[in-house]
Amino acid sequence: MFSNKKSEALLAKIREGAPLMGREKLRLIVELSIPSILAQITSVLMFYIDASMVGSLGTEASAAIGLVEPASWLFGSLTGAASMGFAVQVAHFIGANDFRQARRVMKHGYLFCFVFSLVLMAVACGVSGPLPRWLGGGSDIQHDASAYFFIFSLAAPFFMMENLSSAMLKSSGDMRRPSTIAVLACVLDVVFNFLLIFPSRTVSVLGMDVPLWGAGLRVEGAALGTSLAYVVTSLILVWFNVRRSPILAWHLDRERFVWQPAYVMKALKISAPMALQYVLMNGAQIVSTMIVAPLGNVAIAANSFAVTAESLCYMPGYGIGDAASTLVGQTFGAGRQDLCRSFAWLTIGLGMGVMAVMGVVMYVFAPEMIGFLTPVAAIRELGTRVLRIEAFAEPFFAASIVAFRVCLGAGDTLKPAVMNLASMWCVRLTLAYALSQHYGLVGVWVAMALELTFRGCIFLFRIARGRWYMKPQTEKAES
Repeated sequence: MFSNKKSEALLAKIREGAPLMGREKLRLIVELSIPSILAQITSVLMFYIDASMVGSLGTEASAAIGLVEPASWLFGSLTGAASMGFAVQVAHFIGANDFRQARRVMKHGYLFCFVFSLVLMAVACGVSGPLPRWLGGGSDIQHDASAYFFIFSLAAPFFMMENLSSAMLKSSGDMRRPSTIAVLACVLDVVFNFLLIFPSRTVSVLGMDVPLWGAGLRVEGAALGTSLAYVVTSLILVWFNVRRSPILAWHLDRERFVWQPAYVMKALKISAPMALQYVLMNGAQIVSTMIVAPLGNVAIAANSFAVTAESLCYMPGYGIGDAASTLVGQTFGAGRQDLCRSFAWLTIGLGMGVMAVMGVVMYVFAPEMIGFLTPVAAIRELGTRVLRIEAFAEPFFAASIVAFRVCLGAGDTLKPAVMNLASMWCVRLTLAYALSQHYGLVGVWVAMALELTFRGCIFLFRIARGRWYMKPQTEKAES
């Protein structure tokens, strides 16, 4: 059913100005969404398995990683923001049937983002030592938390190249290869972590005792395993982009590479609001962690595990959001306003429907989802309670996820970034602090559910007003 050739044929109809029937539009959304959703879910399962491995080491190890997790998200978000500034331009040029300029943008993206990743790595490594203390972590987890974040930071260039290469392929309409590589990253991560976290031991296989090597690095092994997985997969993705992509491969160009500042300036115009948003949004996550930290190690661990468990339910939203960015980006570049709006509403509606179902699943199976991650009864009980609170907000969370990606596809990032920030800082953190004083971690998650519902509503209002769509402005660089 999900034929890559059929998807390419439908995308070609967008570029050629041919009409699309409602069934064709829905088919295209589904065919672009499915690989990305599967990759997102596999990624979450990877985090599940990682968390369960670390969880088996005890509450302190889980709390150490949970403490610096928001800072790690900031790390990944900045690489994503830098990548999207170039990927959106690539989608616009491909929609306009200008493949040569799409390749030019990609080359500029690789050079700029690599340099940026080195700066990011230096800053992250520099703050890794005092970071756990700044976040309010106890002395019993500060060493492990610092070590985890330091190792994670060293892989910045590979995280960046993986993110950029994947974004470029998705902008061209190729969801399958980056999704397949994402699955490979998950498999490698599990294997590396299994070998690096635990010490050498004997395992029973079909009744036979088999000696198994292990490095016994515990929390440090978890960071090293994840980093090594991204090293391998980033190299594969870069190779495919540069050598094998039918649209983006560099050998398709004959002229010399000439630096064009206009591409970078436009990328910064798109990326800067996203980067600021990610910094302040993840800063808000860090503040949220600081609100949770005084509640104790059980609350820190339960909060971290509940976030991991919830991510299994909202990953389909991000998968559909990837399809929305590609389709809106290419229709925007092609100047097809009606089709662009149609894809926007179809993807948002599909995202809300899928995540409503996932919210029901999360509510029903919350005990099992948390129980898989930790054997500690107190953490299980608290994690289950907060996860069930969040289940009610999933449809509106989907609206905010997909609508933001719709805006991104059209190059509209400033106002959506302000909307995200206002919602997080003015609604979530204010409520979280007030409710945590009386209801502990449960109060923090009630605040989260209310804020996500509010955020979804304001994004639906923005899409309905239509201000996110502007006339295509694909600059023609000098030949």
